[in-house]
Amino acid sequence: MQRIRLRYTKRGRLRFTSHRDFQRAFERALRRAEVPMAYSAGFTPHPKVSYANAAPTGTGSEAEYLEIALTEARDPETLRVLLDESLPDGLDVVDAVEARTSGLADRLTASVWELRLPGVDPADADRAVAAFNGAETVEVQRMTKNGVRTFDARSAVVSLDSGDAGTETPRATADRPTDQPCAILRLVVRHVTPAVRPDDVLSGLRAVADLAPPVPAAVTRLAQGLLDEETGTVTDPLAPDREAAAAQPAAPTAAAKEPA
Repeated sequence: MQRIRLRYTKRGRLRFTSHRDFQRAFERALRRAEVPMAYSAGFTPHPKVSYANAAPTGTGSEAEYLEIALTEARDPETLRVLLDESLPDGLDVVDAVEARTSGLADRLTASVWELRLPGVDPADADRAVAAFNGAETVEVQRMTKNGVRTFDARSAVVSLDSGDAGTETPRATADRPTDQPCAILRLVVRHVTPAVRPDDVLSGLRAVADLAPPVPAAVTRLAQGLLDEETGTVTDPLAPDREAAAAQPAAPTAAAKEPA
C-alpha cells in the first residue's frame, strides 16, 4: 500500500556493525515500533526491506539508505521517530520520505567520503594527493573470494582533496577523533564495478607517494546520491520524492481513515 524510504547513520562504535548485524537490529526495531510491514510470499516470509549500497564494515556513515513496504499508510516522520527510538544510539534514522518515484538505487551513483589520517602531516598528504590526481592510472590490489585482483583505483575518483583538522566540517562525530593533529582527505568516488572503496584509494596513495598512516584511517561516508557531472557534487537521492510529494496529494494515513 505504501513505500517509505529512510536515511540512517552508522556512528561511533556502531560503525563496526556488519550489514547483517544492521539487518537483524532493524527488523527488531520494526517489530518494536509495530510497523505494519508487508511480507514476502513463500515458506519463509520476511519483511519487504530493500537495502541499497551499504557501507563496508568498520566505516562510519551519515548516508545509508533503505526502503520498506507497508500494508497500511503511515506518516513518514512519525514512522522515522518510532524507528529511531527503537534502534541503538549510533544507528540513527535521520530522514524519511514516502516513495513517489522509482529507482532509488539508480540514484546512488557516487559517494562523498572523509578520511582522517591521524599522525600524517598535512603537507605530506598534499604531496600524495597531488601525485594521485596527476596519475593517469593507479593500480591497486585487493583480496577477493576468487583471489588477488588488480584494478585501477584512479578512474573512479571524481575528486580528492586534502586539508587538516583545522578545516573540520560541522559533522564531526565520535568516530572522527579531534584530540590529535591529522590530515583530512575528502573523496568523491563513482560507484563502479569493481567498487573503488576508500581503502583502495589509501592503497593508491601508498603506491604513488609512499603515504602510509601510522594508525588506521577513520573513514566516514558523508553523502551518497546522484553525481552531478558538471559540478562534481553529489545530490540528495530523496529530493525527487519530496518534490513529487509537494506536487501530489498526500496518501491517507491510518489515522486519517479512522471515523471521527
